[in-house]
This record gives sequence, structure tokens and C-alpha cells, in this order.
Amino acid sequence: MPNYKLTYFNFKGRGEIIRFLLAYTNTEFEDHRIEYNDWAQHKSSYPFGKLPVLEIDGTVYNQTLAIGRYLAKKAGLTGKSDLDDLRIDAILDTIDDFVSVFPWTGDEKAVKEYMDKSGQPVLAGLEKALGEKKWFAGDYVTWADFYWVTSSDGIAYFQPDFVKNYPKLLALKKRVQEVPEIAAWIKRRPQTIY
Repeated sequence: MPNYKLTYFNFKGRGEIIRFLLAYTNTEFEDHRIEYNDWAQHKSSYPFGKLPVLEIDGTVYNQTLAIGRYLAKKAGLTGKSDLDDLRIDAILDTIDDFVSVFPWTGDEKAVKEYMDKSGQPVLAGLEKALGEKKWFAGDYVTWADFYWVTSSDGIAYFQPDFVKNYPKLLALKKRVQEVPEIAAWIKRRPQTIY
């Protein structure tokens, strides 16, 4: 069994999807957390000066979605066909686009402006893509469902009710949180503000 070490900040953020995927497969890993205020002294030690990174047997890999895709394949959380993977990747990239330009400074005016102008169309599109299906892929869970939850958690810290008008996305979040391995991770993970 490979040795895994995840390095990320001491909050959920982009590292949480990796934690979800490792937890889902009951894979032991070192959850190395760097305090954000200490980041400047560590930054040059990591590829492109960014986190998260996942070390596998001492080799460092970067990029959240690349790491996620690798772990999702190992966990059986990808599509059942190439076309399913295409749809799943489109959902993942849509969610990633949404969170990548979110105003993480927490400025209330900027958050409201972003959500009104850019956020609502994305949420409406995700709600429509989910439709009457249980999961984004249809009748089986994938890491796109997990990514929705880990991404929406961060936004909810700044705007708690941002998804209130999207009952299908709310129900999806609840379903993911009830997956036994995810529920166990949520219960045992360190408590952070976001």
C-alpha cells in the first residue's frame, strides 16, 4: 500500500476533495496542515508555490483536479464509460470555475455581486444538470458529487444560504454527507471555520 501525505492549509478548501477521496477508500494518510500565516516561509518548497500537494511514496504531485482524478479512478468514483467521464469532467470543471473566481477575501459586497452576476447562472445550470437523477452521473455516485459538497462548503461560510433556491443541489449534498465513509470523515476531521 502506498504512503500518502497530503499537504494543505488548516482548513477544508481545495484539500478537502482529496481528503474525501482518501476517506472514501479508508486509505490512511498523513494530513499535514500548514497555518496560512506561516505559508510565506513554506511556499517555495512546493511545485508552483501552491497547495494542495499529495506525496505518494515520497513523490510530490500537485493540482487538485489531477490528484482527485487519480484517486477517483482508484476508488471507482469515475464514469462507467468515456462519455460518462466527459460529463463528469464537465461538471467538475464547471464547479472548479465557479469556486476559482469566487471572492475568497470575504468582502460582503464582492460576494453578493459575484453570486448575483455569476454564481446564480452556474447554480441553475448545476441544478438542471442534476435534474431528477440521484447523482450527477445518474444512478451512481462519482467524485463530481463529492466535489460539489467540498466546494459548496467553503462558499457557505461566506454566504450560508447561497444554495437555498436549489433543492436538488441541497439534496445531493445531504446524500453525499450520508455516504458512510464520508459521514465518518466529517465526524472525525479537525474542526475548522471553513
